[in-house]
Amino acid sequence: MGRIARSPRKRPTLPRRMTLAAAALILGGGGLAAVNFYASASEGGAGGHGPSGHDMSQMRMLSTIDCPDVGNSLSTVPDSAKPRVDRQLADLDTQITDAYAEFADNKDRIQRDPGLADSMVLTPLKAKRTDSIGQIADATGQPDLNGKGLAACSMRAADAPAPGDRAGDPQGGQSSGQSGDQGADQGQAGDQGDGQAVVTSAAASASGLSRRDFVDIRSVRPNAAAPAPRRGASTGTFTSDCGRNQNGKRNPDNVIVAPGVSNGAHHMHDYVGNQATDAFSSDADLARGGTSCRNQGDKSTYYWPVVRVLDQGNDMDARADGGGKDKNLGKIQTPVQATIRFVGSPVGKVTAMPRFLRIITGDAKAFTNGNANANASWSCTGFENRQLKDKYPLCPQGSKVVRTFTFQSCWDGKNTDSANHRTHVAFADKRGACPAGFKAIPQLVQRIVYDVPAKAGAFAVDSFPEQLHKPVTDHGDFIDVFSDQLMRKAVNCINTGRSCA
Repeated sequence: MGRIARSPRKRPTLPRRMTLAAAALILGGGGLAAVNFYASASEGGAGGHGPSGHDMSQMRMLSTIDCPDVGNSLSTVPDSAKPRVDRQLADLDTQITDAYAEFADNKDRIQRDPGLADSMVLTPLKAKRTDSIGQIADATGQPDLNGKGLAACSMRAADAPAPGDRAGDPQGGQSSGQSGDQGADQGQAGDQGDGQAVVTSAAASASGLSRRDFVDIRSVRPNAAAPAPRRGASTGTFTSDCGRNQNGKRNPDNVIVAPGVSNGAHHMHDYVGNQATDAFSSDADLARGGTSCRNQGDKSTYYWPVVRVLDQGNDMDARADGGGKDKNLGKIQTPVQATIRFVGSPVGKVTAMPRFLRIITGDAKAFTNGNANANASWSCTGFENRQLKDKYPLCPQGSKVVRTFTFQSCWDGKNTDSANHRTHVAFADKRGACPAGFKAIPQLVQRIVYDVPAKAGAFAVDSFPEQLHKPVTDHGDFIDVFSDQLMRKAVNCINTGRSCA
């Protein structure tokens, strides 16, 4: 038998190996921020079989650190363990932020050798997370946390769906209904390519946003429908005028999720209502605090991430925690209007909220967690029958951007908070009925209006750095500090079909 000749095999060129390594990290193991990977010119061009120059411009891959949310895995936390657990959960967020910064500081080296992503970023991050998760497991008596694979983080492309993502919505569907780059404003510049923002300021470039994160509101089909009220419904409203944060009360804390931790949110919040709110506020502090609300019986805390315009320079926090140090750059925008309204149930009467009830709506980590808990919606004045959850709206001339937070309206009747800050409250179903064991409470609806440029990439909400300022991460927080007298008045107004303030 004759000898079979072997075909010569070339080793991939360095740029080709870089592209393959980057793909391997995205598919399997790493977890990092915006990197440009290009094939070498020798693999394309005239007479070549590789990508052309145009194709190469499309190979930009945005990716981010994707870590399991440990807080969502907690079932119970003993009161005695809560301070320790809160500290460790905050540490986990800081670890991801630091890992993201490590990548950003070394992105040129990682571009040359993508394998460094694992040794420089992912492996050290996993070691830190393993220690923190172990401490949480010990404190809560939940040793199974160690076996849930929560320590390892991964890497995925920015426009790939999060693991376990679903198209559903906790209120029955407030998604854009758009596909691909549909909805790009026809008045904008020509197509910039996938993953490329139209606005090219330093803040916009650092944000991780792309053209596909924005949609012309006129291209969105009407999709906002509320259940029809039934006999016995509570159809009244109670409105609390708390201003629009004209006094600029802001901090990067989150007293609900990370009490006692400075910069626990790693992004800046606007506050209206209670003026004593920061990471260290106790219920007693809130009860004594002043309020921006016209009715002084409402000392509740209402807060949400700030919106920034990205091409008008940076704000005074450009080198501070929650601001530039956490990749939140641009000029903070004070809302032109902020409305706080409590509404009733379409199927029956509501009962009073307990004082110091805490509610979070939306998910600050929805970009990596998936949209199961995403709930904030975006629209434009004059078009509010069209709501977006995963896109920012581009509004026509004369129209302004609107953010709406529609909070959970069902309470378990016992707890003012829960281990994961979610299970003590719930959304009503599509008919407006609460789950078994829950009772209807006044539903908080916040409507916040901004005058921002109608240009893709021109504005964004603050976020955790690895969440890349995506609109799906928007969220709102509320602590009820109504006086008993004012809560009774609000419930009575809502249940009797009146409009009160």
